[in-house]
Amino acid sequence: MTTTPTPHTIQDTQVLRHSRLLGVGVYRPERSVPNSEIAERTGLDPDWIESRSGIRSRRYASPEETLPTMATAAAEKALAAAGIGADQLGTVIVATITSMEQMPAVAVEVAHRLRAEQAAAFDISAACAGFCHAVALASDLVRMGRSEYVLVIGAERMTDILDHSDRDTAFLFADGAGAVVVGPSDEPGIGPVVWQADGSRNAALKMTSPWHDGTGVRPDDKPAITMAGWKVYRWATSQLVPAAQRMLDAAGVTADQLDAFVPHQANMLITDVLVEQLGLTERTAVARDIVTSGNSSAASIPLAMDELLASGRAHSGDLALLVGFGAGLVYAGQVVRLP
Repeated sequence: MTTTPTPHTIQDTQVLRHSRLLGVGVYRPERSVPNSEIAERTGLDPDWIESRSGIRSRRYASPEETLPTMATAAAEKALAAAGIGADQLGTVIVATITSMEQMPAVAVEVAHRLRAEQAAAFDISAACAGFCHAVALASDLVRMGRSEYVLVIGAERMTDILDHSDRDTAFLFADGAGAVVVGPSDEPGIGPVVWQADGSRNAALKMTSPWHDGTGVRPDDKPAITMAGWKVYRWATSQLVPAAQRMLDAAGVTADQLDAFVPHQANMLITDVLVEQLGLTERTAVARDIVTSGNSSAASIPLAMDELLASGRAHSGDLALLVGFGAGLVYAGQVVRLP
């Protein structure tokens, strides 16, 4: 008589705990590019650029300010702020869409530069919402005990995929990097993520062409970012307020309890609509780092968070709503305690 073997049970003794942001660090490229320089290339009026975007200047990385270099510099500052050594990291996550190498991941290079020898490392691609996606993953890793500390980096060289003569995008995008350390906490410091992808609108913000046509033939011109700005604006102003409300509800927080609002720095007009429709008052500090940093995609939220803290308009422990949104079209966000 044959007997059915007893199936082996996978053991998992990890228990849920709380997580929070422990430190933030940023890297801003040295070169600041004013609207007048963009105007010379595109024929746009500098005042029109500011009125349509809120941007007065943006940062462009030099050839020496590579993606891993900027990401590592931001990471070092975040680790120092958190008082955490690289050897304590369990995971390194880089959110980026501008690595010119399909592999290896930028995160692997950053972990190597930091000498985070025990850490897993990988990249995620969620465009301008990438940072909030990565924070959600990092929070879950910490809460489940998979990693004691997780380094999250948003890093972009948007100028590498920018058509600098394109009147629709040339004035918007910029470069930079920002990082946070996520670790365990006695109290909840990172709320549940609310995220969604709407592929029916993916033509609104995408690349002009793929790296090849499917047969291995590469285009004569390097693919660049292209955007139907009015479509993105219409989607953002109609979808993000209900989404932000779900983020608040998931964390058990009301809009009037927010100390800070840190949306992706896509366009000042979008930020203004979100602030008005959410009913935020002067009590809530609103990140407007776009004025001098431009739209740096996955790097924009940590850069804006750092600016709020450095300026004294927000403080460690403040309750903040992070909202990222971009190509896909996708969004992600959560309520956090600022580091």
